[in-house]
Amino acid sequence: MPDNNTHDSTDKRAATDGGVAGQAGQSHRNTDYLSSEVNLLNPSTPFMRDHLRIVWTGFIIWVLAVFGPVTATYVATDAMTVQMPVLGFPLHYFLVAFGAPTSALILSFWYSRKRDALDEKYGIDHATVEGTDHGSGDAAAADGGVNE
Repeated sequence: MPDNNTHDSTDKRAATDGGVAGQAGQSHRNTDYLSSEVNLLNPSTPFMRDHLRIVWTGFIIWVLAVFGPVTATYVATDAMTVQMPVLGFPLHYFLVAFGAPTSALILSFWYSRKRDALDEKYGIDHATVEGTDHGSGDAAAADGGVNE
C-alpha cells in the first residue's frame, strides 16, 4: 500500500502555479486569504512581513524623491530657485525634471533585486514546470484561437 505522506517531486511542481516553492513559500501559497483577515499593518506570514517591509521602504523613498524637491522649494525658495552654474537651470527644476524620473528607475531596479532576494530566501522559484506543452508548434492568436 502506498504511503500517502510521501509525494513525488513532480507532484509538488504540478500543484503550484508554475513555480517550485520551498516549505515557507508553499505554506504561504496554501493560505486561504479570502476567508482569513489580511492586515497590512500586522502581516500573518514571515514572507508577507518581509515583503511589506520592502514595499514600505520603497514607498518612503518614492515620497522623498517626488515631494522632497517641491517641499524644499516651498521651504527654501531662495536656495532652490538659484540657477545651477553648470546647466543653467534652477535647482528645483533639475531635481523635479531629472531627479524624480531617475529615482523611479533606480527604485524599480532596487525593488526587483530585493524581491528576487526575498524569493530566494523563502525558496520560491519562478522556473516553469517541466513537461508542459509549450512546443506544440501551434502559435496562439490574440483571440485565443490558432493562427492560420
